[in-house]
Amino acid sequence: MRAVAAGISDVGLQRDHNEDCFAILGEQGLYIVADGMGGHRAGDVASRLATDSIVDFFRSAVGEDFTWPFHFDSRLSDEENRLLTGIRLANRQIIERSTRSRECHGMGTTVVGALFNEKNGKMYIGHVGDSRAYRLRDGQIEQMTRDHSLVNDYLQAMPELTEEQRSELPKNVITRALGMQEHVVVDLQGDDARIGDVYVLCSDGLSGMIDDSEIRDVVAGTTDLDEACRRLVALANEHGGEDNITALVVRIDPSASDTSNLASETMPRGAWHGREGSETPPAGSVAGKSAT
Repeated sequence: MRAVAAGISDVGLQRDHNEDCFAILGEQGLYIVADGMGGHRAGDVASRLATDSIVDFFRSAVGEDFTWPFHFDSRLSDEENRLLTGIRLANRQIIERSTRSRECHGMGTTVVGALFNEKNGKMYIGHVGDSRAYRLRDGQIEQMTRDHSLVNDYLQAMPELTEEQRSELPKNVITRALGMQEHVVVDLQGDDARIGDVYVLCSDGLSGMIDDSEIRDVVAGTTDLDEACRRLVALANEHGGEDNITALVVRIDPSASDTSNLASETMPRGAWHGREGSETPPAGSVAGKSAT
């Protein structure tokens, strides 16, 4: 099996700049979405720092002589250790930047990352915050991640809450993010991928504006991953576009003898999208597509 991916990020209709960021590292099967937060435009610094830190770690963590910056957990697979370490490194760098710079003080970001191992056919997912990962399989959509949000924590602890009580809970309050504290807890899981599976990584600017069934219908309605990303963003904007919107779609295809790889990171003000083989996104936009 191989993974083919495309992504797009859009500022939305009600924000003046984009604090979302995503990365595609095709040659290593790595896909990341981050949604920044913080005043004085520090949110975009945090999300960019998160994606850059994770990508840089994956590019460096090769060879037997590589020294791991954190303890290697023997209970986890190599892929889980790599994903966990990359996210923990991002957390460390965000905290260090926040400490050094008054403009960046208090900044943070959510993150969801997926790492595909074509040898064992597993998709490893790690996340912190409320950026999500979905899986579409056999016409059904499943949310793979659990939001680290105040509402979700209340519902998990007190599932008997009435609709009226739920409506009184503050919305959009996250309880876990990179940059919040020195030691970050990362949720990890491994999924046995199948040919035809599609994974959608997104910021809450997408999942908060359209429901799961709409995500399923859009992604299932086209085989063009670029088009799927564009339609998802367009639909979120049609529903109000209240936040920045990022969608990254990964499809599991049969293996091919000839594939091209592209690494891309995004930090746009407007929309960013691209096709396989493109090298540099245009000014003011960001996108990427890759096959591994």
